[in-house]
Amino acid sequence: MSDIVGGSDPYAITSVTAESSKTTGFDANRISEVKAWLTSQFDAVGKDVPDFEYTPRSIAELHKIATLSQAKTQASVIVANDYRQKAAEYRSQAARIREILESVGLAQESLPSNVVSSAHVLAKVANLLDVRDTELSSFLVAVADLSLRKTAVEEKRAKVQQESKVLLEYTRKAIARLTYLKRTLSQLEDDIAPCEAQMENWKTNLAIMESKERQYLQEYGYYKAVLNRVGYTPEISHGVLVEMAEHKKDLEKKTKPILDTLRSYQDLPPDKALAALAIEDKKRQYAAAEKYLEDVLQSALASSE
Repeated sequence: MSDIVGGSDPYAITSVTAESSKTTGFDANRISEVKAWLTSQFDAVGKDVPDFEYTPRSIAELHKIATLSQAKTQASVIVANDYRQKAAEYRSQAARIREILESVGLAQESLPSNVVSSAHVLAKVANLLDVRDTELSSFLVAVADLSLRKTAVEEKRAKVQQESKVLLEYTRKAIARLTYLKRTLSQLEDDIAPCEAQMENWKTNLAIMESKERQYLQEYGYYKAVLNRVGYTPEISHGVLVEMAEHKKDLEKKTKPILDTLRSYQDLPPDKALAALAIEDKKRQYAAAEKYLEDVLQSALASSE
Protein backbone atom coordinates (compact mmCIF):
# COMPACT_ATOMS: atom_id res chain seq x y z
CA MET A 1 0.00 0.00 0.00
CA SER A 2 3.02 2.32 -0.08
CA ASP A 3 2.17 3.31 -3.66
CA ILE A 4 -0.98 5.20 -2.55
CA VAL A 5 0.78 7.93 -0.56
CA GLY A 6 3.50 8.98 -3.02
CA GLY A 7 3.93 12.26 -4.92
CA SER A 8 1.37 13.63 -7.35
CA ASP A 9 1.16 12.08 -10.83
CA PRO A 10 -0.55 13.88 -13.75
CA TYR A 11 -2.33 10.76 -14.93
CA ALA A 12 -3.40 9.89 -11.39
CA ILE A 13 -4.64 13.44 -10.64
CA THR A 14 -6.62 13.44 -13.88
CA SER A 15 -8.16 10.11 -12.97
CA VAL A 16 -9.09 11.28 -9.47
CA THR A 17 -10.59 14.49 -10.82
CA ALA A 18 -12.67 12.61 -13.36
CA GLU A 19 -13.77 10.14 -10.75
CA SER A 20 -14.66 12.81 -8.17
CA SER A 21 -16.86 14.54 -10.74
CA LYS A 22 -19.19 11.52 -10.73
CA THR A 23 -21.79 10.85 -8.09
CA THR A 24 -20.46 9.75 -4.70
CA GLY A 25 -23.60 8.06 -3.47
CA PHE A 26 -23.84 4.75 -1.77
CA ASP A 27 -23.16 2.79 -5.04
CA ALA A 28 -22.91 -0.98 -5.08
CA ASN A 29 -20.40 -0.91 -7.94
CA ARG A 30 -18.09 1.35 -5.95
CA ILE A 31 -18.42 -0.87 -2.90
CA SER A 32 -17.43 -3.90 -4.94
CA GLU A 33 -14.48 -2.05 -6.47
CA VAL A 34 -13.29 -0.84 -3.07
CA LYS A 35 -13.64 -4.32 -1.55
CA ALA A 36 -11.70 -5.89 -4.43
CA TRP A 37 -8.94 -3.30 -4.12
CA LEU A 38 -8.70 -3.71 -0.33
CA THR A 39 -8.59 -7.47 -0.68
CA SER A 40 -5.79 -7.32 -3.25
CA GLN A 41 -3.76 -4.91 -1.14
CA PHE A 42 -4.08 -6.81 2.14
CA ASP A 43 -3.54 -10.19 0.41
CA ALA A 44 -0.27 -8.82 -0.97
CA VAL A 45 1.04 -8.42 2.59
CA GLY A 46 -0.61 -11.57 3.94
CA LYS A 47 -3.26 -9.93 6.11
CA ASP A 48 -7.03 -9.92 6.29
CA VAL A 49 -9.15 -6.92 5.52
CA PRO A 50 -10.28 -5.36 8.84
CA ASP A 51 -13.98 -4.91 9.48
CA PHE A 52 -15.37 -1.40 9.27
CA GLU A 53 -18.63 0.32 8.47
CA TYR A 54 -19.27 1.14 4.84
CA THR A 55 -20.66 4.65 4.77
CA PRO A 56 -21.07 6.92 1.73
CA ARG A 57 -18.20 9.08 2.93
CA SER A 58 -15.80 6.21 3.63
CA ILE A 59 -16.66 4.54 0.31
CA ALA A 60 -16.06 7.82 -1.55
CA GLU A 61 -12.68 8.40 0.11
CA LEU A 62 -11.56 4.78 -0.33
CA HIS A 63 -12.65 4.88 -3.99
CA LYS A 64 -10.51 7.98 -4.54
CA ILE A 65 -7.53 6.29 -2.87
CA ALA A 66 -8.08 3.10 -4.88
CA THR A 67 -8.29 5.02 -8.15
CA LEU A 68 -5.09 6.92 -7.34
CA SER A 69 -3.31 3.72 -6.28
CA GLN A 70 -4.33 1.88 -9.44
CA ALA A 71 -3.18 4.80 -11.59
CA LYS A 72 0.21 4.92 -9.86
CA THR A 73 0.50 1.12 -10.09
CA GLN A 74 -0.21 1.25 -13.81
CA ALA A 75 2.37 4.02 -14.25
CA SER A 76 4.96 2.06 -12.28
CA VAL A 77 4.27 -1.04 -14.38
CA ILE A 78 4.85 0.98 -17.54
CA VAL A 79 8.11 2.38 -16.17
CA ALA A 80 9.25 -1.07 -15.01
CA ASN A 81 8.52 -2.58 -18.41
CA ASP A 82 10.50 0.22 -20.06
CA TYR A 83 13.45 -0.42 -17.76
CA ARG A 84 13.25 -4.16 -18.49
CA GLN A 85 13.25 -3.49 -22.21
CA LYS A 86 16.25 -1.16 -21.89
CA ALA A 87 18.06 -3.73 -19.75
CA ALA A 88 17.44 -6.41 -22.38
CA GLU A 89 18.74 -4.10 -25.11
CA TYR A 90 21.84 -3.31 -23.05
CA ARG A 91 22.47 -7.03 -22.43
CA SER A 92 22.12 -7.86 -26.11
CA GLN A 93 24.43 -4.97 -27.04
CA ALA A 94 26.96 -6.10 -24.41
CA ALA A 95 26.81 -9.66 -25.76
CA ARG A 96 27.36 -8.38 -29.31
CA ILE A 97 30.31 -6.22 -28.23
CA ARG A 98 31.74 -9.16 -26.28
CA GLU A 99 31.52 -11.37 -29.35
CA ILE A 100 33.26 -8.70 -31.45
CA LEU A 101 36.04 -8.34 -28.89
CA GLU A 102 36.49 -12.10 -28.61
CA SER A 103 36.62 -12.42 -32.40
CA VAL A 104 39.52 -9.96 -32.59
CA GLY A 105 41.27 -11.46 -29.55
CA LEU A 106 40.37 -8.73 -27.09
CA ALA A 107 38.32 -10.76 -24.66
CA GLN A 108 38.51 -9.58 -21.04
CA GLU A 109 40.09 -12.86 -19.93
CA SER A 110 42.90 -12.48 -22.47
CA LEU A 111 43.74 -8.89 -21.65
CA PRO A 112 46.52 -7.99 -19.19
CA SER A 113 45.52 -6.80 -15.78
CA ASN A 114 46.80 -3.27 -16.42
CA VAL A 115 44.64 -2.99 -19.55
CA VAL A 116 41.59 -4.16 -17.59
CA SER A 117 42.36 -1.64 -14.87
CA SER A 118 42.76 1.11 -17.47
CA ALA A 119 39.45 0.12 -19.03
CA HIS A 120 37.74 0.30 -15.66
CA VAL A 121 39.29 3.73 -15.02
CA LEU A 122 38.15 4.86 -18.46
CA ALA A 123 34.64 3.61 -17.73
CA LYS A 124 34.58 5.46 -14.41
CA VAL A 125 35.80 8.65 -16.09
CA ALA A 126 33.12 8.23 -18.76
CA ASN A 127 30.46 7.80 -16.06
CA LEU A 128 31.83 10.79 -14.18
CA LEU A 129 31.76 12.95 -17.33
CA ASP A 130 28.40 11.50 -18.37
CA VAL A 131 29.85 10.40 -21.73
CA ARG A 132 27.93 7.67 -23.58
CA ASP A 133 30.30 7.12 -26.50
CA THR A 134 34.05 6.89 -27.25
CA GLU A 135 34.28 9.94 -29.49
CA LEU A 136 37.05 12.43 -28.66
CA SER A 137 34.70 15.33 -29.29
CA SER A 138 32.30 14.03 -26.64
CA PHE A 139 35.19 13.73 -24.20
CA LEU A 140 36.39 17.27 -24.97
CA VAL A 141 32.86 18.67 -24.61
CA ALA A 142 32.47 16.87 -21.29
CA VAL A 143 35.86 18.13 -20.07
CA ALA A 144 34.96 21.67 -21.15
CA ASP A 145 31.63 21.41 -19.35
CA LEU A 146 33.42 20.10 -16.27
CA SER A 147 35.89 23.01 -16.50
CA LEU A 148 33.02 25.48 -16.73
CA ARG A 149 31.36 23.91 -13.72
CA LYS A 150 34.69 23.99 -11.89
CA THR A 151 35.09 27.68 -12.75
CA ALA A 152 31.56 28.39 -11.55
CA VAL A 153 32.24 26.51 -8.33
CA GLU A 154 35.49 28.43 -7.82
CA GLU A 155 33.69 31.73 -8.40
CA LYS A 156 31.01 30.75 -5.94
CA ARG A 157 33.71 29.65 -3.50
CA ALA A 158 35.54 32.99 -3.87
CA LYS A 159 32.26 34.85 -3.40
CA VAL A 160 31.46 32.78 -0.34
CA GLN A 161 34.96 33.38 1.04
CA GLN A 162 34.57 37.14 0.47
CA GLU A 163 31.19 37.08 2.19
CA SER A 164 32.75 35.04 4.99
CA LYS A 165 35.48 37.65 5.40
CA VAL A 166 32.89 40.43 5.49
CA LEU A 167 30.81 38.50 8.02
CA LEU A 168 33.96 37.77 10.04
CA GLU A 169 34.81 41.48 10.06
CA TYR A 170 31.27 42.31 11.11
CA THR A 171 31.53 39.66 13.81
CA ARG A 172 34.80 41.13 15.08
CA LYS A 173 33.31 44.62 15.15
CA ALA A 174 30.22 43.29 16.89
CA ILE A 175 32.36 41.52 19.49
CA ALA A 176 34.40 44.68 20.04
CA ARG A 177 31.21 46.71 20.32
CA LEU A 178 29.76 44.17 22.73
CA THR A 179 32.91 44.32 24.84
CA TYR A 180 32.75 48.13 24.87
CA LEU A 181 29.08 48.05 25.83
CA LYS A 182 29.76 45.56 28.61
CA ARG A 183 32.58 47.75 29.93
CA THR A 184 30.34 50.81 29.72
CA LEU A 185 27.56 48.94 31.51
CA SER A 186 29.99 47.92 34.25
CA GLN A 187 31.12 51.54 34.63
CA LEU A 188 27.54 52.73 34.79
CA GLU A 189 26.71 50.12 37.41
CA ASP A 190 29.72 51.32 39.43
CA ASP A 191 28.53 54.93 39.07
CA ILE A 192 25.03 54.13 40.32
CA ALA A 193 25.83 54.60 44.03
CA PRO A 194 27.67 57.98 43.62
CA CYS A 195 24.99 59.23 41.27
CA GLU A 196 22.25 58.26 43.68
CA ALA A 197 24.04 60.13 46.47
CA GLN A 198 24.47 63.14 44.19
CA MET A 199 20.80 62.97 43.25
CA GLU A 200 19.82 62.95 46.91
CA ASN A 201 22.07 65.99 47.43
CA TRP A 202 20.43 67.70 44.46
CA LYS A 203 16.99 66.91 45.87
CA THR A 204 17.98 68.49 49.18
CA ASN A 205 19.42 71.55 47.40
CA LEU A 206 16.31 71.76 45.25
CA ALA A 207 14.11 71.86 48.34
CA ILE A 208 16.31 74.62 49.77
CA MET A 209 16.18 76.52 46.47
CA GLU A 210 12.40 76.25 46.40
CA SER A 211 12.25 77.62 49.93
CA LYS A 212 14.59 80.47 48.95
CA GLU A 213 12.50 81.13 45.85
CA ARG A 214 9.35 81.51 47.94
CA GLN A 215 11.22 83.78 50.34
CA TYR A 216 12.56 85.95 47.50
CA LEU A 217 9.13 86.16 45.92
CA GLN A 218 7.69 87.34 49.21
CA GLU A 219 10.48 89.92 49.61
CA TYR A 220 9.99 91.03 45.99
CA GLY A 221 6.31 91.57 46.64
CA TYR A 222 7.09 93.51 49.84
CA TYR A 223 9.67 95.77 48.19
CA LYS A 224 7.40 96.31 45.21
CA ALA A 225 4.64 97.45 47.54
CA VAL A 226 7.11 99.76 49.30
CA LEU A 227 8.20 101.28 45.99
CA ASN A 228 4.61 101.77 44.94
CA ARG A 229 3.86 103.41 48.29
CA VAL A 230 6.75 105.91 47.96
CA GLY A 231 5.74 106.73 44.38
CA TYR A 232 8.42 104.83 42.49
CA THR A 233 7.78 104.57 38.78
CA PRO A 234 9.71 102.65 36.12
CA GLU A 235 10.76 105.98 34.56
CA ILE A 236 13.10 106.61 37.50
CA SER A 237 16.04 104.69 36.19
CA HIS A 238 19.65 104.60 37.28
CA GLY A 239 20.65 107.15 34.65
CA VAL A 240 18.01 109.61 35.85
CA LEU A 241 19.17 109.25 39.44
CA VAL A 242 22.79 109.81 38.42
CA GLU A 243 21.80 112.95 36.48
CA MET A 244 19.82 114.27 39.46
CA ALA A 245 22.78 113.63 41.74
CA GLU A 246 25.01 115.64 39.41
CA HIS A 247 22.48 118.53 39.44
CA LYS A 248 22.43 118.31 43.21
CA LYS A 249 26.19 118.67 43.33
CA ASP A 250 26.00 121.70 41.02
CA LEU A 251 23.36 123.28 43.24
CA GLU A 252 25.45 122.57 46.33
CA LYS A 253 28.37 124.32 44.68
CA LYS A 254 26.15 127.33 43.85
CA THR A 255 24.57 127.52 47.31
CA LYS A 256 27.83 127.09 49.19
CA PRO A 257 28.83 130.77 48.90
CA ILE A 258 25.39 131.78 50.17
CA LEU A 259 25.75 129.42 53.12
CA ASP A 260 29.21 130.82 53.82
CA THR A 261 27.79 134.33 53.70
CA LEU A 262 25.01 133.32 56.11
CA ARG A 263 27.58 131.88 58.47
CA SER A 264 29.53 135.12 58.27
CA TYR A 265 26.44 137.02 59.37
CA GLN A 266 26.64 135.22 62.65
CA ASP A 267 29.61 137.45 63.48
CA LEU A 268 27.59 140.71 62.97
CA PRO A 269 27.00 143.07 65.93
CA PRO A 270 23.77 142.39 67.75
CA ASP A 271 21.84 145.19 66.13
CA LYS A 272 18.30 144.03 65.96
CA ALA A 273 17.21 146.16 63.03
CA LEU A 274 20.25 145.35 60.93
CA ALA A 275 20.01 141.73 61.86
CA ALA A 276 16.36 141.64 60.84
CA LEU A 277 17.17 143.21 57.49
CA ALA A 278 20.03 140.79 56.93
CA ILE A 279 17.84 137.85 57.85
CA GLU A 280 15.09 138.89 55.49
CA ASP A 281 17.61 139.32 52.70
CA LYS A 282 19.09 135.87 53.29
CA LYS A 283 15.61 134.32 53.43
CA ARG A 284 14.84 135.79 50.04
CA GLN A 285 18.11 134.44 48.67
CA TYR A 286 17.48 131.02 50.20
CA ALA A 287 13.92 130.93 48.82
CA ALA A 288 15.27 131.85 45.39
CA ALA A 289 17.85 129.05 45.65
CA GLU A 290 15.21 126.49 46.65
CA LYS A 291 12.99 127.57 43.78
CA TYR A 292 15.92 127.25 41.40
CA LEU A 293 16.64 123.74 42.76
CA GLU A 294 13.00 122.68 42.25
CA ASP A 295 13.03 124.06 38.71
CA VAL A 296 16.19 122.09 37.89
CA LEU A 297 14.72 118.85 39.30
CA GLN A 298 11.48 119.33 37.39
CA SER A 299 13.39 119.96 34.17
CA ALA A 300 15.49 116.82 34.75
CA LEU A 301 12.38 114.68 35.27
CA ALA A 302 10.70 116.19 32.22
CA SER A 303 13.74 115.48 30.02
CA SER A 304 13.89 111.81 31.22
CA GLU A 305 10.21 111.27 30.28
